[in-house]
Amino acid sequence: MLWRLFIAERGVMPKRTFLSQAPPFAVESAIQQLGGNLRTARLRRGLTIAEVAQKIGAGVRAVSDAEHGKATTAVSVYVALLWLYGLLPALEEVASPLKDEEGLRLTALREPRRARGSRERLDNDF
Repeated sequence: MLWRLFIAERGVMPKRTFLSQAPPFAVESAIQQLGGNLRTARLRRGLTIAEVAQKIGAGVRAVSDAEHGKATTAVSVYVALLWLYGLLPALEEVASPLKDEEGLRLTALREPRRARGSRERLDNDF
């Protein structure tokens, strides 16, 4: 309540971005699916939201928001939940440079097609 009074008094409101207000459908769907998966992982382990929040050092609201796939939830909450459930190794594969097919193709296009020789003449003087 005091925070709202402070905001009203100062006229300062948190900045809202387009991404948080209306994320692209694919982004919103992926976040919601991740949130649902995290909820399933918590339920399978028989943990309450309060227990999970305490273990990762976050608030109950942050964990609940993550499980509902809220786009404004900090990525650290999602990563901490993955860590808690033992699912963090799967995150290492996300955006792996070795699996970035488009990036690899673009890099291949920029590579020279043939090797150019040195303009200096080689001699046998060792």
